[in-house]
Amino acid sequence: MIMKNLLTTIAFLAFTSIFAQEINWMSMNEALDAQKKEPKKIFMDVYTDWCGPCKLLDKKTFRNADVVAYVNEHYYAVKFNAEGTEEIRYNNFTYTNPNHDPGRKGRNSQHFFANALKVTGYPSMVFFDEKGNLIAPVVGFKTPKQLELYLKMINNNDYKKLTTADAWKKYEKSFVGSFSN
Repeated sequence: MIMKNLLTTIAFLAFTSIFAQEINWMSMNEALDAQKKEPKKIFMDVYTDWCGPCKLLDKKTFRNADVVAYVNEHYYAVKFNAEGTEEIRYNNFTYTNPNHDPGRKGRNSQHFFANALKVTGYPSMVFFDEKGNLIAPVVGFKTPKQLELYLKMINNNDYKKLTTADAWKKYEKSFVGSFSN
């Protein structure tokens, strides 16, 4: 009986690991280096350890098969802790978080890179073009269907045509998505 349960558990773990899909996360430094070899836009998830909606985004949206496939194909995906200690080299400047308190529970000091990106809420998803230039942040939890609009609009460069609030409203209203929720 124990051997049968063990074999069943091993088979289940093997099956789920084969079919489990994940976004191929990397650091911002890795993404910027990768852009030099193969230009692609960057999709950055800006989170904090204490943020409930950030955890929900990880659990619900970033595990959606459509989101995973689209992000992995069209973007370099970056996971960035906005209160972490990672050193980021961006535009000839090294961003750090010198006020980070490793013993502190809950909220901590904001990383200078998050500050430079003008991140004001968590989660935030920040988009960069193929040369690492900032395109736009999108603040707040998004379902797969809600995120699809931004992923495709930015990947297809449609954002460049959306110069007024009316243009954005028309685009948003006419957008037909295909992601499952």
